[in-house]
Amino acid sequence: QVQLVESGGGVVQAGGSLRLSCQVSGFIFEIASAGWYRQAPGKQRELVGYIRADDTTMYADSVKGRFTISRDNVWNSAYLQMNDLKPEDTAVYYCNVGSERILIGGNFASWGQGTQVAVSS
Repeated sequence: QVQLVESGGGVVQAGGSLRLSCQVSGFIFEIASAGWYRQAPGKQRELVGYIRADDTTMYADSVKGRFTISRDNVWNSAYLQMNDLKPEDTAVYYCNVGSERILIGGNFASWGQGTQVAVSS
């Protein structure tokens, strides 16, 4: 069973940066796509972006140019570098792994605990 551990969240001022990490176990990480999601209070979880096994990436329009996803197959980890953070980026951030189609659908049986990001204005 896949296990996901997100870390790196915190409180930052607008314009600041954070780097989130996602440790994956119980899954053949190197052949999977890895996605980052976020859920703000009172809102549905949304896909922030994902990285395919070939290291190509896709991002939501709201974060394009500010967020960068990377991966390290040696450490079975995915990362989310967030720059120029805005108050509207405040949310709990989650990661997950699977095929690109599954990541876009977002219907996973399990999720990690997430990591909280709070951006003050």
